[in-house]
Amino acid sequence: MSDERADLILEHLRAIRSDIGDLKIAVLETKERLGFLESQYGSLSLRVDRIDGRLERIERRLDLVEVSSSLRALNRPRPRAGP
Repeated sequence: MSDERADLILEHLRAIRSDIGDLKIAVLETKERLGFLESQYGSLSLRVDRIDGRLERIERRLDLVEVSSSLRALNRPRPRAGP
């Protein structure tokens, strides 16, 4: 193989190696960003769950939703003990 051909092949291999290095950095950055997004999603999911629970409680208190019979029995005023 001639020296020119070997130099050309080495030049291409170096360019490929450089491109692969850039891709590795990009993949690492993407993984970091994905991890951040996953943690943010988890936090938002918990907040939405809490809001949903609070909304259900408000709806029950305002009699906007049907309450199950067991919950209705708990919320019913208890008779007072007589003298």
